[in-house]
Amino acid sequence: MRRVFITGSAGFIGYHLSRHLLDAGFQVHGYDGMTPYYDVALKRKRHAMLLQHPAFAATEAMLEDVARLDETIDRFSPQIVIHLAAQAGVRYSLENPRSYVESNVVGTFNLLEVARRLAVDHLLIASTSSVYGASEAMPFRETQPTDHPLSIYAATKKAGEAMAHSYAHLWNLPTTMFRFFTVYGSWGRPDLAYFKFVEAILQDRPIDVYNHGRMWRDFTAVEDLAEAVRLLIDIPPRRPPADEGVPQGDSLSPVAPYRIVNIGNSEKVSLADFIAAIEAALGRTARRRDLPMQMGDVPVTWADASLLHRLTGFQPKTPIREGMQRFVDWYRAYHGV
Repeated sequence: MRRVFITGSAGFIGYHLSRHLLDAGFQVHGYDGMTPYYDVALKRKRHAMLLQHPAFAATEAMLEDVARLDETIDRFSPQIVIHLAAQAGVRYSLENPRSYVESNVVGTFNLLEVARRLAVDHLLIASTSSVYGASEAMPFRETQPTDHPLSIYAATKKAGEAMAHSYAHLWNLPTTMFRFFTVYGSWGRPDLAYFKFVEAILQDRPIDVYNHGRMWRDFTAVEDLAEAVRLLIDIPPRRPPADEGVPQGDSLSPVAPYRIVNIGNSEKVSLADFIAAIEAALGRTARRRDLPMQMGDVPVTWADASLLHRLTGFQPKTPIREGMQRFVDWYRAYHGV
């Protein structure tokens, strides 16, 4: 039974990925700081459900606590490390930028040091589509420049990518960065737009629609993301031979066992269609409050996920209406509405 150490295991994506890997026969140890960015009770409920599985154990601690991190991971001795823990959210980064540096830069550095010391078989780290920033070349491809981040959140995730590349090069540490695109689903974060929209519509409150609705996103169901990461576990990058070079269209580094992979539906959905999917799932019509563009946000995200498909044979494809219906069904059951 392969052992996987997952940071951020009580988070939205961490919970789903942990459950998916447990169902696939992995042994999982979760590590989460339970920060109060949103309701900690929701995080504890996710962990409590995971702890019902005999192959799951968890530690509550911060990545900044190096002694606790070292002690926990040494005792578990994983072959695979998946780093999801981060301070998320573009808008909150305007209010508390320091927390992003502490979590996403310092925390990632500490995790890289642990993975280097243990010489794990494969390190997988969550990045974000936000690193594409002001780029207008779409759909976004892993090989295009990402030199113009528009928020401190994106900048700290880009810094994590750069640090991970240097560690992969220096210590021959097989590393996959995965950039995910607007993930949604059950047990989601209450600060995410779809969660807020469902809550507001059910309470007959107006929803805040930024940039007057002129927004497009590549929505990815969390179940598809979990399956993509599970498949990527089995494809650790290898440093390419000097005489062969990097295959065309591959983001593999020419000097390190390091690769970046987009995970998205490869379909941009308008905000209007997104709202319509929520309305259809709820059987109610939203009242809109149109607002200007939020600082640090981007109008469009759109993934080219062809590299993921070439590597794994898998393509996320859950339609937004199907995925949103699943979320609304969960929301109604969870809140009893």
